Amino acid sequence: MKGQPDKKRILIRIAAIIVVAAVAAAMFVIGRGHTVYFDNKVLEYNGKEYKGPYSIEVQVDGEKVAKLKDGERGMAPTMGQNFSMDLIIKEEKGGEEKKLRAALPLPYSMDGIIINLPALLNGLPEDAYMSEFIPTPSDEELEDEEVVTDEIEGLMNFGEDGEQQE
Repeated sequence: MKGQPDKKRILIRIAAIIVVAAVAAAMFVIGRGHTVYFDNKVLEYNGKEYKGPYSIEVQVDGEKVAKLKDGERGMAPTMGQNFSMDLIIKEEKGGEEKKLRAALPLPYSMDGIIINLPALLNGLPEDAYMSEFIPTPSDEELEDEEVVTDEIEGLMNFGEDGEQQE
């Protein structure tokens, strides 16, 4: 009959919906991309100051992504919600190296994540060592920014019929 979908068409539509739902579920499990920034900067938390070691080398998946001296920042892109890294730490120049492995869950709500390594190494809670990276605009970008005001002086006034009015 015309006007009523046949069984084959209904099955194809159901199969398409199932495929789309399966792809969405797989993408949720795989996760989204993040940029993880590593800080070796002094952190003040609850009135106490946490200083970083002399140098920290950060390795992700066996690849060196950053070597940070005191006050420096590095970064690594990653996919998914779980992040693990190896830290090779030197407390002082020419000192002995210690190797640590850290595995962290990454929040869904953040694209750029800053991990303060001194806070992480001192066992502080997640709110102390993890924060969202919010880029600041450069001076050039600020100069190019257009300022919008509510002033209408000097603008043409068009009436309802599209004719310019005085």
